[in-house]
Amino acid sequence: MKVGYVRVSFKDQNEARQIQSMTDAGVEKIYMEKQSGKDFERLEYQKMITELKEGDILVLHSIDRLGRNYDCILEEWHRITKKIKADIIVLDMPLLNTTSKANDLTGTFIADMVLQILSYVAEKERENIRKRQAEGIAIAKAEGKYKGRQPKKIDETLWNNNFEIYERGELTKTQFARNVGVSRVTLDKLLGEKHG
Repeated sequence: MKVGYVRVSFKDQNEARQIQSMTDAGVEKIYMEKQSGKDFERLEYQKMITELKEGDILVLHSIDRLGRNYDCILEEWHRITKKIKADIIVLDMPLLNTTSKANDLTGTFIADMVLQILSYVAEKERENIRKRQAEGIAIAKAEGKYKGRQPKKIDETLWNNNFEIYERGELTKTQFARNVGVSRVTLDKLLGEKHG
């Protein structure tokens, strides 16, 4: 069976391009999620790995869709190709195609080298993204433009009504937080600020 794994890092990113490439490649089942590639603790990925069988073909749009951690990518590649004995096709890197029957010693050596280089590049890009983000925040702070995450605005009447009920002991903190639309942690902080 030909299965595809599609991953985007953020909720607002569009996975349509990856899905189209899977369809064009004749993928029969697609596992998809919107989650960071920093590790492999991903629900759909774990589901896909447990269902992947010997002889199956895993199709990826690019190696960084698998993940962005160098050691983990190499480990997962080995797990899929050697332990599960499934094949992998990386669509944007034809050298990373384990289905090729020309997979002699030279072919395997080249694929392993390419995999190591691309895995390294994927992890470096993740590090660079974090570094650029930190630099951007530092510059914005220096210019007085960085405000951090804006505090959630809560309707004053809604807060006061719920606070009165909470004070009478007729409302739990969890219910209070839900009613005003904040987390328990944020509620504790607000209670400390407003009534501490």
